[in-house]
Amino acid sequence: MKIIAHGIDLVDFPRLEEVIQRHGVRFLNRVFTEREQSDADSVRNRIEKLAGRFAAKEAVLKLIGTGWRGKIAWTDIEIVNNPAGQPIVRMSGEVRRIADEAGIEQITLSITHTANFAIASAVAVAEAG
Repeated sequence: MKIIAHGIDLVDFPRLEEVIQRHGVRFLNRVFTEREQSDADSVRNRIEKLAGRFAAKEAVLKLIGTGWRGKIAWTDIEIVNNPAGQPIVRMSGEVRRIADEAGIEQITLSITHTANFAIASAVAVAEAG
């Protein structure tokens, strides 16, 4: 496997919380899948979980080189945890098409938090050769 791209993002909890308070369910449904919202609702610090997911989505958009534009929907990227708790990226729609075109076979993801920030780093890998 070889690394073909990297993306990283940082999200400020108070800023995200302010956007959610201002735009409510409309924002949540536009940015997060039903599963992501449900996962966030099941933990003690909901904003921390949502901020980590938001940072991860931004990191993936940077990794594929597009940012959020065109036919891309925020929900084309879903961040869930595997049974061991590791965050994984599920792509669909336009994001999946762009990733396939770029030869991205897998995206590895790391998310961490501080008292006020969530940071995500995403790395795209492909078969060597």
